[in-house]
Amino acid sequence: MKKISLILVFIVITLSAFSQEKEKRERIKTLKIAFITEKLELTEVEAQKFWPIYNAHETNKNALRQQSRQNRKDADLESMSEADAKTMIGKMLVLDQKKLELRNQYTTDLLSVIPAKKVILLKISEDEFNKRMFNEMRKRKGKRKE
Repeated sequence: MKKISLILVFIVITLSAFSQEKEKRERIKTLKIAFITEKLELTEVEAQKFWPIYNAHETNKNALRQQSRQNRKDADLESMSEADAKTMIGKMLVLDQKKLELRNQYTTDLLSVIPAKKVILLKISEDEFNKRMFNEMRKRKGKRKE
């Protein structure tokens, strides 16, 4: 009975942690959307066309990132043969090529709905947002250690 109770408590805590992490990601995503919207000063027409392209790109980019992570995670360098290593390098290059193609298509799609200056401003805004988030996380980690 104690084992079952302990397992149930562990499951509840784990699910709670995942839920909190998901909420945190959603909150960051909302902040990012607000930040980009403010920086780009999208018109209503631009926004209606921009956000579906942006969201699709983020989904595809995350899928490629996840695939890349999984490939690295699956790699056992200790027991990997030279042939396996070359195969893995080939997979890495294919993923890099897919990322480049995705970025090129994304830029082309964006240019069909917003001016080139706003495409550049988007990249600058995303970098600025990421830098702010990184600095905020670093600040919060510093406060936890104290």
